Amino acid sequence: MAESHATGTTTHTEVPHGKPEFPPFNKDTFASQLVSFAIAFALLYVIVSRFALPRVGGVIKTREGTIEKDLAEAQAFRDESDLALKAYETELAAARTRAQAIGSETRDTLAAQSDAERKAVELSLSAKLAEAEKTISDMRTKAMGNVKAIAADATSAIVQQLSGTAPDAQLIDRAVDASLKGGRDAA
Repeated sequence: MAESHATGTTTHTEVPHGKPEFPPFNKDTFASQLVSFAIAFALLYVIVSRFALPRVGGVIKTREGTIEKDLAEAQAFRDESDLALKAYETELAAARTRAQAIGSETRDTLAAQSDAERKAVELSLSAKLAEAEKTISDMRTKAMGNVKAIAADATSAIVQQLSGTAPDAQLIDRAVDASLKGGRDAA
């Protein structure tokens, strides 16, 4: 290929035969690359540890604090809702008990009123029945008295019609009494 010669210096522009080496694997520059890598790593470590990690750590702490706060708040709400549920269940049980007591009291009151009214009606009916029986007895007695008089008059009229003479009033009364009583005490 071509060689160029300058005054006092020789420049080599010729490419060696074969493939060129990848620069990081070049043995001649390997030591300087390690030093550059160590410096870059140290510089990157300082930047990350002094600037990036504190920010990330702050964000993580903030997120942890927010999460813990949210969890504590959620637990507080849960505890509050549990207390409200227990209070609701207690009130519901108390209301059921009161409702049962009111129902029982009302049932007992109505039963007592009904019993009192029934007794009053029974007493009234008993009084009316006794009065009706007395009235019936009085009417029967009066009717029997009228029957006796009518029977005595009819018997007297029949005997007079058949015999032509007026019968004795006492004898007719005894015969009518015996007939009404079911006996045979006739003369």
